[in-house]
Amino acid sequence: MYNRRKFIKISAAGASLAALSNSAIAKSISSITDTSLPIVISTWDFGIIANKGAWKVLSTGGRALDAIEAEDITNHTVGRTGLPDRDGHVTLDSCIMDEFGNCGSVAAMENIAHPISVARLVMEKTPHVMLVGEGATQFAVEQGMKKEKLLTPESEKIWKEWLKTAKYSPVMNIENGQKPGDKYNHDTIGMLAIDAKGNISGGCTTSGMAFKLHGRVGDSPIIGAGLYVDNEVGGATSTGVGEEVIRNVGSFLVVELMRQGLSPEDACKEAVHRILKKKPEIAKKIQVGFLAINKKGEYGAYAIQSGFSFAVCNAQQQDLLIKGKSYYS
Repeated sequence: MYNRRKFIKISAAGASLAALSNSAIAKSISSITDTSLPIVISTWDFGIIANKGAWKVLSTGGRALDAIEAEDITNHTVGRTGLPDRDGHVTLDSCIMDEFGNCGSVAAMENIAHPISVARLVMEKTPHVMLVGEGATQFAVEQGMKKEKLLTPESEKIWKEWLKTAKYSPVMNIENGQKPGDKYNHDTIGMLAIDAKGNISGGCTTSGMAFKLHGRVGDSPIIGAGLYVDNEVGGATSTGVGEEVIRNVGSFLVVELMRQGLSPEDACKEAVHRILKKKPEIAKKIQVGFLAINKKGEYGAYAIQSGFSFAVCNAQQQDLLIKGKSYYS
């Protein structure tokens, strides 16, 4: 039989073991959820390429804002090789936001290849937040940027083929795996970065929906819709059919939900559910996805339809591609 002294010793040993076990579990959980800084995340498979330019800045101790501006992508949905609107114009939209809440934006801008740099100039050189159309192009040229034709021969060929039927029919998730002859649609490179100092910045760039009405602007250049950053909380960006994101001020909503304690993924999920609740029939036929990161460097995403992916780049791995969760499989 155990005497009282032995019982106390065994109980104490058991308590110590339990404490050690709990500590180990906590450490294990921490190692899963904590993300080392700096880090950059961006939308879609081509985000891996876009992240490379940003990582060159972040990995040498650079500022998150500079990393965001360094994104560069050649894709039929974004930038220089973007597909035109129905009248043959390649118009670009972009916005940028820093850790101080400063922001700049351009919309429906033509003939300037790197719109996010113009957005930054709007932020830093003017008292405004957004410049559009010819005014945005004029401002970019005045700031020393090169004016050039953005409609490439390949994009022009696709546009002329589309003109034979002139039927607008968006295709979900067409951003990934594009091939000649596909019905190219549109999309966005949304990017969020946290530098070594823990400061957050973000950017969002697109050429918008292919064959859209001339002058159409989606969510990408709109602060609070396509992008929002709060350095105390985190940042969010969106992708997909911008009209539905604008109606819900989607990225701002995601950041505010994180402020209330939701994880990045859960915040993105709730923002998607708002769209589903308001426009259930429309939501069945479109894609909208949100990507978010919080101040700790934890990230997550959620979309209406399956197929949305995002790229993660940090010191551990520079080409991580993650399949985002979705409401519809």
